Amino acid sequence: MLSPGDGCGTCGGALKTLGDDATEELEYVPARFIVNRILRPRMACSCCEAICQAPLPSRPIERGRPGPGLLADVLVSKYGDHLPLYRQSRIFDRNGIDLDRSTRADRVGRSAALLEPLADAIGRHVLNGQAIFADDTPLKMQVPGNGRTRTARIWTYVRDERPWLGRAPPAAWYRFTVDRKGAHPAHHLADYRGWMHADGYAGFNELYRSGGLSEVACLAHIRRKFTDVFQAEGSAIAGLYGVEKQARGLAPDQRVGIRRAKAEPIFEDLEAWLHAQLPKISGKSELAKAIRYGLTRMKKLRPYLAHGFLEADNNSAERSMRSIAVGRKNWLFAGSEGGGKSAAIAYTPIETAKLNGVDPQGRLTDTLARIADHKINRIDELLPWRNALT
Repeated sequence: MLSPGDGCGTCGGALKTLGDDATEELEYVPARFIVNRILRPRMACSCCEAICQAPLPSRPIERGRPGPGLLADVLVSKYGDHLPLYRQSRIFDRNGIDLDRSTRADRVGRSAALLEPLADAIGRHVLNGQAIFADDTPLKMQVPGNGRTRTARIWTYVRDERPWLGRAPPAAWYRFTVDRKGAHPAHHLADYRGWMHADGYAGFNELYRSGGLSEVACLAHIRRKFTDVFQAEGSAIAGLYGVEKQARGLAPDQRVGIRRAKAEPIFEDLEAWLHAQLPKISGKSELAKAIRYGLTRMKKLRPYLAHGFLEADNNSAERSMRSIAVGRKNWLFAGSEGGGKSAAIAYTPIETAKLNGVDPQGRLTDTLARIADHKINRIDELLPWRNALT
């Protein structure tokens, strides 16, 4: 409190309080590091002289010194805030804490091992949806021995039913593979039965041929083929997105009604126009390629008009890849196959927490404090969208 004193600066008379004026100022206090010291007295029995001592409380890393909050900070800083481990070490150095990159890398791996059952539970939740979104993105992985890198992949499978008022919490499940062979998504989705929004990646074809998984193409990919090539198609596609804006947040049957009445005529006209234009242009031109791609994918996109729980594009999956796209510009590559797997595990609860409006660091701190002693058959209690941090 700032006081002008006891006497008037003008006449010297006594001052009395009339009220207060409060001015707020936002300040920053750097993070604090705390050393928790656990004392366990050794006791001796006065009768038989047996030595007794309470066991150490469970910790995330057995015989390790980091607490759950520190481990959560390392994970969220790297995979949520895109800070490479060496930059984190520099920040800690400024606060007098010596934690080199190799120590941090070891702790990332150990933390990921703890979180793997939780990531698997999120994956099961995703694959229980009647429609999912799928995408993949390249990621450099260091090859042991020669210091070079090879191109690996991170895959994402997303469940997001919010556009049609579904009650299931949104979630994103990530998987890492050393290449892009179709056998990987076939393994990830071996037990899935439902619809999948995806691009035209040929590696998914075996899944579609199996009969258990139905394909939904992506309107956004079709639009990109025509960007700055021809205005007419772009206008029609913009019209389809205008209808989707009206349908967002409505129940499935209402969405179908709006799409049938407003989107289907635009869709039919666009498809007919593309068929009419193709014979008029050179088959080798870029526009012809775009038209052939569009006609092929529109056949696969048509189901969204008849099913209100489907979307017109695969943007939910593409949005889930943004953190990886930004992250790899900073930490550049995965140090090994194990490092890539750890990244996929860490991204799963972090990005799922974000989708549900939950603070990922607070959630991971709570999860890492509990998961070592948590019964595996009750792992769903630790899912990121659970309400209480208890």
